[in-house]
Amino acid sequence: MPSVRGFWLSLSCFCFFVMPRPGNAHPVIQHKDVLGSHLRHILPKLGMQFGWRNLTCQACKILFHIIDLELETVDNMDHIANMVAWVCRKLKIGDDRECTSTVQLFKEDVIYVWVHSVLQPDEFCGLLLNNSCGHWDIFSDWNVTLPDTPKPPIKPPLPPQPGSPTSHVLYLTDIHWDREYTPGSNPNCKESLCCRNRSRVGHWKAGYWGEYSKCDLPLHTIENLLQHLAISGPFHYVYWTGDIPAHNIWEQSRTDQLRVFRNITNLIRKYLGHIPIYPAVGNHESVPVNSFPPPYIQGNQSSHWLYEAMADAWKDWLNPEALNTLRLGGFYTVKLNPGLRLVSLNMNFCALGNFWLLINSTDPAGQLQWLVGVLQDAEDHKEKVHIIGHIPPAYCLRSWSWNYYHIVNRYESTISAQFFGHTHLDEFEMFYDEETLTRPVSVAFLSPSVTTYINLNPGYRVFHIDGNYPESSHMVLDHETFILNLTKANANSSSQPVWERLYGAREAFNMETAFPLAWDNLLQRFLNDDGLFQKFWYFYHKGHEQEVCRNVCKTTLLCQLRTGRADDPRLCEHLKLEVPPDSFQRRWKRPRFC
Repeated sequence: MPSVRGFWLSLSCFCFFVMPRPGNAHPVIQHKDVLGSHLRHILPKLGMQFGWRNLTCQACKILFHIIDLELETVDNMDHIANMVAWVCRKLKIGDDRECTSTVQLFKEDVIYVWVHSVLQPDEFCGLLLNNSCGHWDIFSDWNVTLPDTPKPPIKPPLPPQPGSPTSHVLYLTDIHWDREYTPGSNPNCKESLCCRNRSRVGHWKAGYWGEYSKCDLPLHTIENLLQHLAISGPFHYVYWTGDIPAHNIWEQSRTDQLRVFRNITNLIRKYLGHIPIYPAVGNHESVPVNSFPPPYIQGNQSSHWLYEAMADAWKDWLNPEALNTLRLGGFYTVKLNPGLRLVSLNMNFCALGNFWLLINSTDPAGQLQWLVGVLQDAEDHKEKVHIIGHIPPAYCLRSWSWNYYHIVNRYESTISAQFFGHTHLDEFEMFYDEETLTRPVSVAFLSPSVTTYINLNPGYRVFHIDGNYPESSHMVLDHETFILNLTKANANSSSQPVWERLYGAREAFNMETAFPLAWDNLLQRFLNDDGLFQKFWYFYHKGHEQEVCRNVCKTTLLCQLRTGRADDPRLCEHLKLEVPPDSFQRRWKRPRFC
């Protein structure tokens, strides 16, 4: 996958703020720039000239030990912020504007976390790089409590009888509207987001409808998509799983975020308002990006400003009970029809990028325990449940992810489908029984993004669901992916673009069903049929040609597809490894971006 410098920019700036404190967490006031002199002395020797991702384990430990020792001699937090911006520029994480603006944006929230966190230098490098660089257990193990009610007998799903009704669910995710997208601008700039009115024009110019680069979408492309969807279908529901703003994370404000949120919400209501719409919260909705404090954080640092805006904008789509939990923590449940319930999770409470979890990561907002209660009630009333969210479960913190996996195992007969976004790519995550890790119990569908970021066609998905009738499984029967081919669209920008069907899953992969067992079988076929896998690789990137994926690339991706649980390479032990196991364990970890 392509690297996304903007994510590392925000993460690195956070990292240089959130430092471990021996004893008192508050800085001692002195007037000598000890930290600055140490950093200026050591950074050139460490050879860090090509960005944060080239930071070695040794360099990380040296750097953070120095900062740990010297922070208490720094004059004030503004001085620390200036040093962080200097380090950001020195490591070439971003240019001057990106580094300075991001530091200022993150400063207030991150200082609070810094004061209350207990992370040590070696732990921090283990967190930032990987476990081979240091052990970190700040995200300690914890468990949700399951009811004593016995798990119902397992009944393998059966295809619906011929002629049974089918529901069509439109799935939209990762829209990422860039208000400054400018056709003809430079798609290959030095910043984390290009194709903007400030990008210097080069030989390569951004297309009218979008561009294959690190660019988000103009409003006219998003509106064209919605106009197309308004006359497509029919759709029974819309699942919309967040990430509305662009990737210009260094210059965002609450006012900007709310303006973007309301504009896109109003557009969706304008064109799709006749259809029930059920949203979920993305990680880009907040300011700073990924900043979602648990509900016990009050005052200006809380997420109250965002959840209240969402509750107000979505009040026509959700009932009062759902709006109450939305205001509390950004999650909710609603009954779609007799026999089917929807749960919308706030997956930011499991995200590694959410630095608030460094204070306390144990079931933030009690969301997972709440989920258990919802699922048990659904089981008691013989309801099926669809779960939607933004960040996929395997991208979550380990304890949260393992607890969620355990919940899915317990309620496999109740959870009919899981839907997520975030990666911008077309993929899925498998869930297996915890006893043997061989029997597939569920599959999480990770749908492709509307945005082009990075190097993709715009896209959306339609799920075919077992419909609304007594004893319906409400499981996914098939799905279709649609794209806007930018090469064709930009070649004649004066004409209306064509949103075309890229593929249907069962047809493309010759699957008898779209139940979990069929996806598990498909993974086995990918191992032995490279042509079939390369077809998947093409769809994975929404129909935009990429380098062929073989050997380590293929093995790594198959491992990612096989596990809906974070940090558990055991699920991939059966794969034909092309690299040593220790190297593979490092490679299989998902890049956390978007």
